[in-house]
Amino acid sequence: MPIDPYILLLLGTVGLAALLPARGTGADVASGASTAAIAFLFFLYGARLSTREALDGFKHWRLHVTVLACTFAIFPLLGLAARGFVPVLLTEPLYQGLLFLTLVPSTIQSSIAFTSMARGNVPAAICAGSFSSLVGIVITPLLAASLLGSSGGFSGDSLIEIVLQLLVPFLAGQVLRRWIGRFITRHKKVLGLVDRGSILLVVYTAFSEGMVQGIWHQVSPARLGGLLVVEALLLAVMLALTWYGAKALRFDRADRIAIQFAGSKKSLAAGLPMASVLFGAHASLAVLPLMLFHQMQLMVCAVIAKRRSHDKELSGPVPAGETRIAVGTGTRSG
Repeated sequence: MPIDPYILLLLGTVGLAALLPARGTGADVASGASTAAIAFLFFLYGARLSTREALDGFKHWRLHVTVLACTFAIFPLLGLAARGFVPVLLTEPLYQGLLFLTLVPSTIQSSIAFTSMARGNVPAAICAGSFSSLVGIVITPLLAASLLGSSGGFSGDSLIEIVLQLLVPFLAGQVLRRWIGRFITRHKKVLGLVDRGSILLVVYTAFSEGMVQGIWHQVSPARLGGLLVVEALLLAVMLALTWYGAKALRFDRADRIAIQFAGSKKSLAAGLPMASVLFGAHASLAVLPLMLFHQMQLMVCAVIAKRRSHDKELSGPVPAGETRIAVGTGTRSG
């Protein structure tokens, strides 16, 4: 499977931070720019989310409750269970990053793309991803405070920072959507580049701080291999639970597909800014598991979606609109 080009940009940014980390005044400038970029990023998220579509999506509440339960209940429980891999496969800092990974919201773009490719319920996937992102702005910091606490670099001030840097800009985007919504729609490609550029800046700042602090001496190739093994196991368990669990709850095939792809994935776009706020100088190790899991989930779900599209219970050609959705969003960071 091809590697997501954005992952290559992220890895290049990590390499740049390793070779030329921001120090002194440069670090202060990068930190300030990163803070502004995070606020602007969530402002755009708020401006893009259609309140009417979100309210309409509540009609399929059983599906959305199922996805939210997978994202913010089952995933964190599996993250807590993964402590059993410390210190055999994981170090404590890597485990903290893995646990944080289980707390972030689901994806939007890639969930839609894979659901479309597999010929599932695309509108449900759109609403499920949107709900997850919206709820995650509040739930993820609260879960981090409860499960990570001071051991993960979380403090009471972090919750205030989350509100000021993430929630307030998001709500401002929602309020101003009435006036800027059309502008956002017309320039979505350009603003998409702004999205990605903002995340790259967050990654550079986080990994620069990690290099200056010398925390990368804590990670060895063997530990990275152990992390990949644990993440592969985590993804396999969630893919199985979302598929067979949805079947046990008597969802139809189209809904099961939406539940599997929306309920088994984690958002790199939402997780990276949150980690920067929550972990500060320790954010580089905290986001490493999320970056690896993101690429893994894209590769595995692409294979599953392709196979689902050939299920025997299907009949008739794939709708052209669904194919365009899949092609247009399949490689976004989500």
